[in-house]
Amino acid sequence: MQLDAQVAAVITGGASGLGAATARRLAAHGVKVALFDLNEATGEALARELGGIFCRVDVTREDEVDAGFAKARAAHGQERILVNCAGTGNAVKTASRDKTTGEIKHFPLANFDRIIQINLVGTFRCIAKSAAGMLSLAPLADAHDSGERGVIINTASVAAEDGQMGQASYSASKAGVVGMTLPIARDLMGEGIRVNTILPGIFNTPLMQGAPDNVKAALAASVPFPKRLGHPDEYAQLAEVMITNGYFNGECVRLDGAIRMAPR
Repeated sequence: MQLDAQVAAVITGGASGLGAATARRLAAHGVKVALFDLNEATGEALARELGGIFCRVDVTREDEVDAGFAKARAAHGQERILVNCAGTGNAVKTASRDKTTGEIKHFPLANFDRIIQINLVGTFRCIAKSAAGMLSLAPLADAHDSGERGVIINTASVAAEDGQMGQASYSASKAGVVGMTLPIARDLMGEGIRVNTILPGIFNTPLMQGAPDNVKAALAASVPFPKRLGHPDEYAQLAEVMITNGYFNGECVRLDGAIRMAPR
């Protein structure tokens, strides 16, 4: 797909981190970007910077997702690109014993469900609604006559394959995103919509920037090469390749400096 002012994109979790970097990279090509996020102040500021539009959207709420797509499409037309970056995580052992009191407790199931609802169900909700809209578009004309209508990029995590202690819910949610990538690509293959997923390693996002310097240094040192945290624009670069390379479909790609996460 060629990136230009004729193309509209929706980026969930687009106000900061990986989503913001992707929005900046697409907007630099002239793409009309709509940012879905809960952070209104940051999202509105970035949308103004990029000449895009901000939509306050909680991906667990169907009414808010519908309203977000309606607002974005009213401003820019039907999107041909969806990039799913909205997500969160936590760290709680499945079952544990308090070292002081000896009290035994387990992972609060409501917290487990919350992570699944945001990271997995929220991602699928946006995919399904965006894909339905893409079906209304005429195929693009290109040199390869492929009949492409749109591209969907999802964000999983290396935790989908080597999750650490306390990451049962997070790893399950991200493994679910990986697991549904190929079936969704197959669902949409007859309609000219490609679907790919990126599995980021340890990236220097706003969440990571709040960690102590010694923690960040230790994490950077654990990466085989290069020994540093990933830059959000490196995620955006891979997303751009997945969008512009018409033969990139049904793939889940790690972007992690060759790291394999230790148990803790």
